[in-house]
Amino acid sequence: MIERSPLFDFITYATMILGMFLVLVPFWITIVAGSQNLQEVSQVPLNLWPSGHLVENIQTAWTRSDLGPKMINSLIVAVGVTTGKIILAALSAFAIVFFNFRARMICFWLIFITLMLPLEVRIVPTYSIAANALLPFQTILDVFGITGLIETLSGVRIGLEWNLLNSYTGLILPLVATATGTFLYRQFFMTIPDELVEASKMDGSGPIRFFLDVLLPLSRTNMLALATIMFVSSWNQYLWPLLITTDRKNFGTVVMQLKALIPAQNGTPDWNVTMAGALIIMLPPLLVVALMQRWFVRGLISRDK
Repeated sequence: MIERSPLFDFITYATMILGMFLVLVPFWITIVAGSQNLQEVSQVPLNLWPSGHLVENIQTAWTRSDLGPKMINSLIVAVGVTTGKIILAALSAFAIVFFNFRARMICFWLIFITLMLPLEVRIVPTYSIAANALLPFQTILDVFGITGLIETLSGVRIGLEWNLLNSYTGLILPLVATATGTFLYRQFFMTIPDELVEASKMDGSGPIRFFLDVLLPLSRTNMLALATIMFVSSWNQYLWPLLITTDRKNFGTVVMQLKALIPAQNGTPDWNVTMAGALIIMLPPLLVVALMQRWFVRGLISRDK
């Protein structure tokens, strides 16, 4: 039992207020700067009270950086990556928990270790694979001499190539693997009673039916919590889209496009337009977090399965 103490209550509330202050102050400054005109935003110190130019600045930012198509691209990428992560994580955790094969724990730890390898660390090999997704298979054929054998017998040389650069597939596919999602699903699947598994078998349910009709409905809160995290993370991706896309007009994302609003070194320092653009860009993930907050918290802390 946790005893209540006025001192500890004071420390707790003070810590919460400090954390709220650190989170909300930058957001408030962004709103304030986005609502001011050029003269107001250039004042030192900055006036921390909103002005009346927010709509004007938003319209300018939207038009100048062509945010409409870029918002659609970011939405496609975020939804695609989130969906892929949820499906792949659920299937991998299902195989690790409910299929009894010798290497399942090795597979789990190999997946879990990838948490220590963020995208920035593996960016070069990932880009190499994205430039030609079939390169590993071509290498296998070359190493075992199959390419030369087929060329000798038929006169046709096999050249496998699948370029993922400048495509939605390239933006989405390399990001769908998630050790975090696999870990969350595994921890939840391990709480499923053995009696429920046996009852499903007695009812004639195969693995696929058990997965679709029993596990997925039970893991809805976990799925929504994971979807919230992955959507925000995918929406804010910058390095991978910047690296893989050269056709920025058709495949550029909205986070990359924010750079177009940053004032040039010798240009007009209209940071008010930049902040208005930042408000537009951060609006979708904020809406997702606000709408999914209840499910997000329940999916992370709930134990009533």
